[in-house]
Amino acid sequence: MLSKILPQPAVVLLSLMSPLAAAPDAADPRLEFFEKKVRPILTENCYNCHSADTKAAGGLRVDDLNGLLDGGDEGPALVRGDVENSLILKRVNHTTERLRMPRESDPLTPGQIADLTTWVRDGAAWPAEKVPDYSQQKEKYPKLRESHWAWQPLVKPPVPALENTDWPAGDVDRFILAKLRENKLEPVADATPEVLLRRITFDLTGLPPSVEEIAEFTKDPSLGRYTGTVDRLLASSAFGERWGRHWLDIARYGESTGPSRNIPYPHAWKYRNYVLDAVNKDIPFNRFVTEQVAGDLLPAADDDERDRLLTATGFLALGVKDVNQRFKVRFQMDNVDEQIDTVTRSVLGVTVSCARCHDHKFDPIPTTDYYSLAGIFTSTDDRAGVRNKMGGNGLDYYDPGMLVRLSSDLPPPDPVEVARLQKNVEETKKEWDAIRGTPEGLKRAANGQPTQRPFRLKYEKAQGELLELTDSAARGLAVHGVTDSKRIGDTQIRIRGEAERLGPEVPRGFLSVFDVPGAPAVNPAQSGRLELAQWLTSPNNPLTPRVAVNRVWQHLFGEGIVTTVDNFGVKGDIPSHPELLDHLASRFIEDGWSVKKLVRELVLTRAYRLGSESTPAQVGADPANRLVWRHSPRRMEAEEVRDSILAVSGRLNLTAPDEAAVKKLRMVEIRDNGKEAADLLKASNQSTNRSLYLPLLRGVTPKSLEAFDPVTQSLVTGKRDATTVPTQALFMLNSTFVLEQSLALAEDVAAEKNKSTDENIAGLYLHSMGREATPAEIERARQFLSDFAGSYDAPAGADETLAVNTTGNDEAPGDNTPVNPDDIPRDDQTIENRSIVAKDNKTAAWMALIQSLFASAEFRFIR
Repeated sequence: MLSKILPQPAVVLLSLMSPLAAAPDAADPRLEFFEKKVRPILTENCYNCHSADTKAAGGLRVDDLNGLLDGGDEGPALVRGDVENSLILKRVNHTTERLRMPRESDPLTPGQIADLTTWVRDGAAWPAEKVPDYSQQKEKYPKLRESHWAWQPLVKPPVPALENTDWPAGDVDRFILAKLRENKLEPVADATPEVLLRRITFDLTGLPPSVEEIAEFTKDPSLGRYTGTVDRLLASSAFGERWGRHWLDIARYGESTGPSRNIPYPHAWKYRNYVLDAVNKDIPFNRFVTEQVAGDLLPAADDDERDRLLTATGFLALGVKDVNQRFKVRFQMDNVDEQIDTVTRSVLGVTVSCARCHDHKFDPIPTTDYYSLAGIFTSTDDRAGVRNKMGGNGLDYYDPGMLVRLSSDLPPPDPVEVARLQKNVEETKKEWDAIRGTPEGLKRAANGQPTQRPFRLKYEKAQGELLELTDSAARGLAVHGVTDSKRIGDTQIRIRGEAERLGPEVPRGFLSVFDVPGAPAVNPAQSGRLELAQWLTSPNNPLTPRVAVNRVWQHLFGEGIVTTVDNFGVKGDIPSHPELLDHLASRFIEDGWSVKKLVRELVLTRAYRLGSESTPAQVGADPANRLVWRHSPRRMEAEEVRDSILAVSGRLNLTAPDEAAVKKLRMVEIRDNGKEAADLLKASNQSTNRSLYLPLLRGVTPKSLEAFDPVTQSLVTGKRDATTVPTQALFMLNSTFVLEQSLALAEDVAAEKNKSTDENIAGLYLHSMGREATPAEIERARQFLSDFAGSYDAPAGADETLAVNTTGNDEAPGDNTPVNPDDIPRDDQTIENRSIVAKDNKTAAWMALIQSLFASAEFRFIR
């Protein structure tokens, strides 16, 4: 017995080791015992069903240490030093044949069981792999730390002294003008009142100004009036919706798991609402970050505050997850990597995940730093409500027990109704089993679908109804979030990033790339997320305030002072105005990390209020406008395009919905060509809420958004693509959404009795473009209306409801007869072929003019 070889204190110590205790020395006799006695038992008796080369029966792997420690469907298979609670010993000793392991061969001999028991009792030694030597890379690290601008401490540079000028409106302008003069450039003239009002309204709310707001501002475009407008917009709920969307891009917000098996996150909208509320209340940014990284570890005054803080941790839980990953340890480490990448790129602008497999090749981030952070997240339970499983239907991946419970509960369900639904599940399961895998079940119906599919859908629906009624987490108030794990401890380096290849253990901690004086050490009794949040938001952390103010600058000026807003590393851009960046970062901290104060200061600058005109000489000297000699025009984001069309047509519903469409989904896989996706797209098509509130499942993009580069929802996205491609023009010409809104507004205009044609044209220009129409434009539009009306022939029956076939509706192509969406061939569900026509030539002419305005470049661009 190995326990007799070692001194008794050593045996006691081993029994108290944490599951992730340091690996034994290579000369340790316990390792020799493992290799000679234990590994052969596992190899010969267990690997056939429980290894990487199999489907890991029961979710259990025994060919790697973490597989044993994490266990499978029945819990941990191994508890180091604990013979009584190690499931592997219970199963090899079981007297019931169907529960005994190994199942497919003879039982283990008494000697083999004794060896396995000794191994567990004495700490379950497992050899660690040698970490590859990256010393050549590490030799570069000290120089990189000293030389790269982003790693240096934050400083407060002096404001440039300028002579003979009254152009600057404040210190920010002085930095801008000093750099312009250094490069022999001068700023252009200020923007016109109409242009400035449209710009500030879109930038702060994502919506166009109203006709009344335009009239008031152009009547008095003074600085005082402009300042009042800024304050009004900052105080509006629309500010939280616009700037909350910016953070949701960074937080890679989505309402489902993503690619492999797309399972809904039914409570994700609560995190979205948390973000909007925090932005509107101007929660200090350092507190905002802390709540999302460690809200569950913060004190709360009452239940409402506790629920808000738990909801905030959805930031860590709502990422992409490969629930079809069969191995639990890989699933865990992939989720940990996703969390590390999200936290470090969103807050620090650093690509730390590059160090998962090897020391970072460009930035001074060794693999040990990565696994110092990884230990914090392996000590954290990801309570997103889903689990990994190889194959199965949606309910197999849903785990309501892994949701974070909030304060309130609903009463227990009616037992009679529960019994009825249980019987329904049993009956529908029998129906499905009767046809599943049979020749009849494998046949295809006329619509191309397998004949067994209706039986499966019926069974899944019955399961979902039972789950919805009986599961308290699904019925009560619950959220996706994180909590500290019951197993707190450091983790090992994974060789080449492979989850099962364990190297030496590294202590939990933070990045060594820069110093953060006064940062706390990790609390050994907790995961370390609270200390990580404090390290991230320390005023001595040079990256967090720089990254934050740079993101704000980019949203207001089109490009960041550092254009690579998500990467401040060596391969990122260098600041165009490094002194200004540090000035803003220092002011940000001094002003209590207030985003609203920062936004207000920037939009009141003279630089922000510049026009967008240019001269060949200026463009030649600085084509990208990096020095801010004018205001760079930008194309509207996808949500702005849709919301603006709804706003101009008068159909935009500014009331936030109480909950989200995804909450009503059954917990099944969302196939991109299936009924669930079709229903979501239908809900999107019918909604008149702001685009922020549309169903946002990964891989199911609303048709009214997809042409204009919506965010991918899979990675931190501080800067969206902004392409100008033919498909956008085609969308404006052919989209059902654009046609519907154009027709709705045209009907209103055509029915107007108190305005002339010219007045109506002027009103359309004012509302859609934010400016007065010129006499030439009015004349051209009047002629267009006359010509179009004279050539228009309304189709027969145009005054009746026409056939509809949009993506996700419940009608077949070209047919008014309602049918079951499951019977529509999948290819046809992607076709948008809705007939939208006006009932008379006058309405048709106005509809065509309105659509032309929507399709214009001026409508889509903010100057």
